[in-house]
Amino acid sequence: MADPEAKNTLTVTDNRTGKTYDIPVESGTIRTMDLRQIKVSEDDFGLLGYDPGYLNTASCKSRVTYIDGDKGILRYRGYPIEQLAEQSTFLETAYLLIKGELPDSERLAAWTHNIRHHTMVHANLTKFMDGFRYDGHPMGILVGTVGALSTFYPDAKNIFDEEMRKLQVRRLIGKMPTLAAMSFRHSVGFPYVLPDNDLSYAGNFLSMMFKMTELKYRPDPILEKALDVLFILHADHEQNCSASAVRSVGSSRVDPYSALAAGCAALYGPLHGGANEAVIRMLERIGSVQNVPGFIKSVKEGEGRLMGFGHRVYKNYDPRAKIIKKIAFDVFEITGRNSLLDIALELEKIALEDDYFVDRKLYPNVDFYSGLIYQAMGFPLDMFPVLFAIGRTPGWLAQWTEHMLDEEQKIARPRQIYTGAGKRDYQPISERTPNASDERKIGMCRL
Repeated sequence: MADPEAKNTLTVTDNRTGKTYDIPVESGTIRTMDLRQIKVSEDDFGLLGYDPGYLNTASCKSRVTYIDGDKGILRYRGYPIEQLAEQSTFLETAYLLIKGELPDSERLAAWTHNIRHHTMVHANLTKFMDGFRYDGHPMGILVGTVGALSTFYPDAKNIFDEEMRKLQVRRLIGKMPTLAAMSFRHSVGFPYVLPDNDLSYAGNFLSMMFKMTELKYRPDPILEKALDVLFILHADHEQNCSASAVRSVGSSRVDPYSALAAGCAALYGPLHGGANEAVIRMLERIGSVQNVPGFIKSVKEGEGRLMGFGHRVYKNYDPRAKIIKKIAFDVFEITGRNSLLDIALELEKIALEDDYFVDRKLYPNVDFYSGLIYQAMGFPLDMFPVLFAIGRTPGWLAQWTEHMLDEEQKIARPRQIYTGAGKRDYQPISERTPNASDERKIGMCRL
């Protein structure tokens, strides 16, 4: 009778030595440390896995978010994103991500109160923000100010004190919209607006963004709801670039403010949080519906790129994109139709019918319509990644907390394959000759 344990192993034969190894398989994975036993000699370091960009490497076990990219499934703690977007609120979803279960009414009320209690920031932080250049990018300002919070709350270093962790979670979720709005107001030269905790989480953010001389800012309920849903859709997305940054930096056991500043910095990039801005730029370049076929042709010929389509994980229609598309029409009923919408709809229609894009499984992702909504609501393009950061904060914190409590985790320290020079002897500067080809190899230029 066959050994049942043998079915849960991978048998590897090293053709260099002829040796065979049985490597355990768990949850569809092998531990790459098990490859280290595969050697050609006793002093051999052992076999490594090489995976640029972590295309096929699991860095952790997580209970937070589940994605099936082939089927277009996204779930937070088991709950489908479609149900949460339709029935939940952002703060309730944040509770779910952080604590693992949906709250009852009493717990939700206490959670909401605790978040609102931490919306204010220290007056000294406004002085710190005033030190940024007057036209500084809001996301750059956010990266700096989130990191600066660690100096205001030294108790955050007690990361293994459960109550201290809970306190920092409430502080970060509460203060992120305040810092985000302040970064915008600073960049346009407007005075800061204090939080209004009579409003909802999204409504308070809109007030801090757009309130001018009115005594009481009253957000449009449809726009307020749309923004709340967008925050839900962005709340977490498994081990993406910024979540991985938070976990990696957090693995050094630094405080959560520093770890989330790293997440904000990762989100700053155009391939991550800045992708929806790239969609708007693309639609503006296309200019009109009549130019869409020509643009599609240029993309297929390798002369352009179809922004907002395709995803590292999804090989089907991004479930968030379907929800956002519906929200877009609700928002445009209030704000008026964005002239770029017709271009976007035509672009989507042609791309979804074209074998070139279908064969490559390039479907609209979350960034394709979100930028249109933000623009219609009055947010400038450079605020798009900042809005993303607000929504992603509870996801980052859930990932950070999970990482801190995972006994298997150690400080992040990837291996490398060294391809540089061998041992060389130092030469006095008078004996050196420039070697332009070597400089080109390592990406340098002569100064």
